[in-house]
Amino acid sequence: MILVFGGLDGVRAYGPTGHEIVGAIADQLLATKPAGARISAIIDGITLERASVIADEIKAWDKNGPDDPNAFPNYPDHPNIDKQLRDFWRANPPTEDLNSPIPSHHWFHYTDVPVLTVEKYSDGKAGRSKWDIVHMIPYCVSVLRGQTPEDNERKITKPVAVILLAHYVGDIHQPLHVGAEYFDQSGQKTDPDKNKSSLGDEGGNTFRLHLSDDPAPQRGIHYKKLHGFWDLDAVSTLLPQFPPTTPKDQQKKEMYDAIEKMARQMAADEPKNWRLPANLDLKKYAEAWADEILPIAREAHERLQLNDVHSEVDQGNTIAAGDATEKPEPDHIVYRQWASSVVREELHKAGWRLADLLEKSIKSNATNLPAAVSTDGAVPVSSAHSTLNELNTTIRATSGQS
Repeated sequence: MILVFGGLDGVRAYGPTGHEIVGAIADQLLATKPAGARISAIIDGITLERASVIADEIKAWDKNGPDDPNAFPNYPDHPNIDKQLRDFWRANPPTEDLNSPIPSHHWFHYTDVPVLTVEKYSDGKAGRSKWDIVHMIPYCVSVLRGQTPEDNERKITKPVAVILLAHYVGDIHQPLHVGAEYFDQSGQKTDPDKNKSSLGDEGGNTFRLHLSDDPAPQRGIHYKKLHGFWDLDAVSTLLPQFPPTTPKDQQKKEMYDAIEKMARQMAADEPKNWRLPANLDLKKYAEAWADEILPIAREAHERLQLNDVHSEVDQGNTIAAGDATEKPEPDHIVYRQWASSVVREELHKAGWRLADLLEKSIKSNATNLPAAVSTDGAVPVSSAHSTLNELNTTIRATSGQS
């Protein structure tokens, strides 16, 4: 298994395209609302579509730090936000020490609740932490609401909070962001709350995926990881596919147009069952979303046969690794088709939930927010795709995928 520093959690997110869809839906929903203009003012006119990929982009600083003059990314058009993002990275630097008192910003993107049995986030302790996504989403909300001061230890200011929420709300709707499988020393599935020596699959990051519709094995074919499939491939099935000979500029334009079209359609069509109970506090939203997606995370594992399960040591940490092979299902739906359907529904709900969460957070603290940047309530439009190719390269390099 080829992994570089941060590799296990380096792709714990939908790829940039999935995040852009979520952000673009929220942009559409907030475009004519006062909250949209206020959010835009907080993040200096950056769209949520663009903001949604920044939390992954800054992982590129992990190699040489944010002070490297040649470091990608940088945000010269938004110097104040650029500085705040670098301060955030310095306050939460990547670390290989899972017991570090100073958290890594990578940890904020996920939680690893066991999927052996059906359980909720609050039913156990294994795989959870005070720095996981279920805790960090309400932390960011509390900053926006003025309940946590901007000069906090994590250096999450209001602009950084919006940028992180634009990403984390997408993250928590990716099933393998929330659920993980655990194994004992003999490779059998186990409950880590009962078996303290169990090893996890890091949300599918350590298992090579073999699907029934994959090309036949041959020299030069590198199998992707289960997690990477959900991040990238399951999303890409929703969008145009291009022959290898298609010019890159044409691909970029057609992909941009497809994302915008999908976002408009999803913003115009209210998803089913996206609303949470009216009396539920905002700080409980993330846990409710995690509980909702955990059964899907379980099914994402159950539809696969996990083989050759063994322990490996990566960056000083022992993990469970192996092969995940698609197995026939009674519904006769192939894994790729099933996952694509799940992803479409989750991206749709995530976009509506992001807009709703931001609007409610802004309304609860309207007196302490900057003035709107436009008089008509519209969110300024800026390109969300200038760094798409670079970010895809960064994610694949971080995950060890070819």
